[in-house]
Amino acid sequence: MMKRLVLALLLILAGAGVGGAAAIATTRFVVPHPPKSGSAAAAPAPVETQFVPVDQVLAPLVLSDGRLAGYVRFDAGLEVATEKAAEIGERLPLLRHAINMRTYRAPLAAGRDGMLPDVAGLQRVVQAAAIEVFGRGAVRKVAITKAEPA
Repeated sequence: MMKRLVLALLLILAGAGVGGAAAIATTRFVVPHPPKSGSAAAAPAPVETQFVPVDQVLAPLVLSDGRLAGYVRFDAGLEVATEKAAEIGERLPLLRHAINMRTYRAPLAAGRDGMLPDVAGLQRVVQAAAIEVFGRGAVRKVAITKAEPA
């Protein structure tokens, strides 16, 4: 009986030692530390951004089983770097095309009758289309500013 108690106590102490050592090693080697002030690895300057509007996009509201429930008309805003705003604005027809090629495959219908648009789904579709058209990182965020059944 005494042997079991001593063995259990030793196992607990050994586990605490190994766990503590792992925590120290993780914070020392895995977690990045902020750069020291005055070092060459200072944080980059924030990039100025602006929103490019994408108005009046008409998309099908598809149920999860693939049936058409109706249509949604939505507006979106693309947060982009200010110096790229004009270029992105000129290429919006390509973005609209990429959105159209995705929406009929994406279940965007919500609600009991399927007539409510899934705003988070719309945001994901627009973000994926923006990556395809403008490249990764060109559009920082997508904001769905209006969504209504059509």
